[in-house]
Amino acid sequence: MPKFDLNQVKEFFVNKFSHISAETFGWMAVIVLHASTVPSLLAVMSGLTDRLPGVDLVLLVWTGLTLLFVKAAVQKDMLNLITIGFGFILQAVMMALIFFK
Repeated sequence: MPKFDLNQVKEFFVNKFSHISAETFGWMAVIVLHASTVPSLLAVMSGLTDRLPGVDLVLLVWTGLTLLFVKAAVQKDMLNLITIGFGFILQAVMMALIFFK
């Protein structure tokens, strides 16, 4: 069984995370926020459950994403604008498929 040297583990993470910028973490946060409602929407679409995500969850997530969208528009950050816009479109299509089924 191999032994782990904590210094090697620390050096590995420092080397990997030193190349990630604050903008990358912001972009990853947008992806995670969009992904928060996708599993439950897919479960409803596939018939595994009939429970939709709570309205409070969806409103809070979409409010946060809207604020991030406005921030990206002010900063002219095209990557976040496209990512958030595409995520809104994808979620709206999924909800439309559920409600107008």
